[in-house]
Amino acid sequence: MDTLELKDKILPQNLEAEQAVLGALLLDWQAMSEVAPKLKPDRFYSFQNRVVYEGMESLNRQNKRGDILTLKTELENLGKLEQAGGDAYIASLTDAVPTSANIMYYVDIVNDCAIRRDMIKMSAELKASAFDTSKESKYLLEEAEKKIFNLADQRSNTNIWEMQSVINSTITLIDNRYKNNSELTGVPSGIARLDTMTSGFQKSELIIIGARPSIGKTAFALSMMQEIAVERKIPCGFFSLEMSSISIGQRLLSQVARIPSSKLRKGMLSMADFQKLQDAGGKCYNSPLYICDTPNMQLLELRAMARRMKTNYDVQIIFIDYIGLITTDNPGAPVYETVSEISKSLKALARELDIPIVALCQVARDAEGQEPNLAQLRGSGSIEQDADVVLFLHRERIKSDEENPVQEAKCIVAKQRNGACGDVEMMFFPSFTKFENKVSEN
Repeated sequence: MDTLELKDKILPQNLEAEQAVLGALLLDWQAMSEVAPKLKPDRFYSFQNRVVYEGMESLNRQNKRGDILTLKTELENLGKLEQAGGDAYIASLTDAVPTSANIMYYVDIVNDCAIRRDMIKMSAELKASAFDTSKESKYLLEEAEKKIFNLADQRSNTNIWEMQSVINSTITLIDNRYKNNSELTGVPSGIARLDTMTSGFQKSELIIIGARPSIGKTAFALSMMQEIAVERKIPCGFFSLEMSSISIGQRLLSQVARIPSSKLRKGMLSMADFQKLQDAGGKCYNSPLYICDTPNMQLLELRAMARRMKTNYDVQIIFIDYIGLITTDNPGAPVYETVSEISKSLKALARELDIPIVALCQVARDAEGQEPNLAQLRGSGSIEQDADVVLFLHRERIKSDEENPVQEAKCIVAKQRNGACGDVEMMFFPSFTKFENKVSEN
């Protein structure tokens, strides 16, 4: 459809639905408590219908009951009765609808038309901005994506919840957890003791995993992703800013097949290894794991890609390897400002997408050889502040995988906003870089 055709088209509207909403409210004023949070005056196409609804909102704020007489009086006091169509129009509104039973259906129609008008307006703005050569296209794309997601957010309105509703919903949630007979309420890590402490990684949480280089941050993330995506088939996103997708795939196959990664790198495989590799490949092939391996990814690009992963694949958790490789719009800014911006943005993204986001982070050099602590998170105290959960990895460095086929390791829960802190004992298998539960000696 060309531009000339679009110019001749009337903007989406449904005046009958607008009148039905207003008439239904006059018939049943109690419905205003349900309508008010979901319908704003600017959603009306007709100016006089908008003015009438503003009068209704004014009555509602004053805790006055709305009917034809009180609405007329309120509009007179506001000096807007004539703008609202006068006495005759107000009186005719109740004729537009026989009952208030379908009022929320009419509200949905009004909102739908308004969103379509917003889309038309937005498309015109995007078209105009595309001609603005003073901005780079990647920033224009980010703006466009934000506007689209803002439009999508209009379908779910912000509510103020009364305690009766909150308690009822909370009791229902607890009851469902009881019936599920499981300690896990979030995404499992695969490390039993850690899952017991956290009940799984919870929605909207930012989880930080900190360690010195080569201690096993990526290995720990991949060990968890094996449990999440490969074993439990939970959709999972992974941003690898340091390693390629092929390298990630190789390490994952090494973990699942339990074949030393050095054998895979050299291609020195036995027939038994090939059989294990084939079985592992089949399991990984059907896993809902989605990898983005763009190096030095910009923060705005990461946010956009994360939204796309959630929309297209419904990922239930996202891993980021690692914070120090994310870049921002201001490369000359001090490190603490950059890291602070990144951590706040990732926390906001977790809440926006309503999923846990697990970000890997290096710790300061003075943590070498000892257990890390919160003060040693590299870059900014903002990470400690924004994170809901902070985990540290600690183990002794080893010189040879062959001499040390398995090694004791520790996951330190240094911060948990809604739970206990403590240590989790694990086992680390250097040959295929995997963390596992520590087997009880009993």
